[in-house]
Amino acid sequence: AQSPEALKALADLAVDDSDRREAAVNTLGGTRDPKWLEFLAALRDGNVYARTQGKTAEVVIGGAKSTKGDAELVEIASAYDRKLLGTVPASSLTEIAADRRLRIAIKPFLDADETRIQLASPDAERRRGAAMKLGHQADAAAATVVEAAIARERVERVRHALQEALALIRLAHGAPAVRILAAQSLGDLHSFDAMPALQKLGVDAAASPAERDAAIQAIRQIERWSLLVRTVETVFQGASLASILLLMALGLAIVFGLMGVINMAHGELMALGAYSTFVVQNVFRARWPEWFDAYFVVALPVSFVVAALVGIVLERGVIRRLYGRPLETLLLTWGASLIIQQGLRLWFGAANVDVSSPSWLSGGFALMTGLTLPFNRLFIIALASVSVAGMYWLLFRTDRGLTIRAVTQNRGMSSCLGVRAGVVDAVTFGLGAGLAGLAGAALTQIGNVGPSLGQNYIVDSFMVVVTGGVGKLAGTILAAAGIGGLNKGIEPALGAVFAKVAILVAVMIFLQRRPAGLFATRGRSAEA
Repeated sequence: AQSPEALKALADLAVDDSDRREAAVNTLGGTRDPKWLEFLAALRDGNVYARTQGKTAEVVIGGAKSTKGDAELVEIASAYDRKLLGTVPASSLTEIAADRRLRIAIKPFLDADETRIQLASPDAERRRGAAMKLGHQADAAAATVVEAAIARERVERVRHALQEALALIRLAHGAPAVRILAAQSLGDLHSFDAMPALQKLGVDAAASPAERDAAIQAIRQIERWSLLVRTVETVFQGASLASILLLMALGLAIVFGLMGVINMAHGELMALGAYSTFVVQNVFRARWPEWFDAYFVVALPVSFVVAALVGIVLERGVIRRLYGRPLETLLLTWGASLIIQQGLRLWFGAANVDVSSPSWLSGGFALMTGLTLPFNRLFIIALASVSVAGMYWLLFRTDRGLTIRAVTQNRGMSSCLGVRAGVVDAVTFGLGAGLAGLAGAALTQIGNVGPSLGQNYIVDSFMVVVTGGVGKLAGTILAAAGIGGLNKGIEPALGAVFAKVAILVAVMIFLQRRPAGLFATRGRSAEA
């Protein structure tokens, strides 16, 4: 509550007297009230104002600023409980500036209680971070503050961090019986951060046997949980990498697998999709900043269309004259990749560009203690699944898919039956290029975007398609899952670089045994 002394000190901040203002800071800081300490933090940051109400000056906290015509508006709130008071013209406010003397007076109060202030923050992540910091500090004086925070906390992950902090404090400063209960609690909470303290207690000769046994049991419990977390994390990382490989290879599976065109420009088509996402982001940021979070929803179809149009132009312009001549198409598409890459350098510069994630793709889902699944990775898994389902439906459940498969298997007979093979070729190549652009848009959420982005993925794309079997959608899916899962499975033991080398060697050995991949083409088409 606001005491008369605190209210008088608040009023003294608005007067032009350095001694009275410093005394006011000491009075407010001495209350140790989290709300007054938060007010002092706002004063230090230059967000406290005075406004005249009749014959008195009211001290308020300034918030978000906006403009209306030529006038600048400021959102204000009450000093103690931050109750919103409305939006007023900036000209009606006088900033209460914190000079050096005032900041020196504020500093000791905030340094001592800044972490505790954050426990009252409306932001759950700030409260969680403050709880973790208090646990690491293990300050006995903070126990009552943490207990009070646990009683009012409603967010589970923050409550978990607070319980962990309280157990760590009790483990460091409690009586033997309290330390035993704290060790058991840390084991039940699966606290990875408590391992050093528990290990120290487990070998402490001054501790009782019961304390050491409780610490050892907690360590074993945490280690078992850690093994489970690592297993689930490896499975998820394998699924995530498999989805990325599948997205990259899906377009190539259409162009190379069905059409037989060795498209060395596939990576640059992915880069076009990534840069299209960058352009859409900048348009939203400049024109519709309030709708910025929706930019990625628009960028996905835009990246598909841009890459598809470039692919159609490439196919109609030159590739259609080179069907059945793999060496020439390889050289041609390699040259096209260099042209696209250099064009991106000239237009956007040689440095990487920054693509921000929308808020709904930031953060992650806390699946279990110690494991958070990033939203951007979950989105890529979902996008890959939807893309595969859409491709299967298009190729095997529609008339357009039937004509695509007919032309790729027997162009002459399809033309005799009235199918416009040239149009089908253009649509098929455009579809593969569009999928490459879609993959590029998705990759902006997990990697760097630069002119040479495609060079990092072209080998992986071909590796997945060839391993799965040329022209086989199911083979592409299984190859991506196998390569991604195997890579993440052996990476902890070998490291990222050697794991990549091991995968390449394994693929080479596999193709020696099965040159046609997982699903070999059978029948007359295989003999043609």
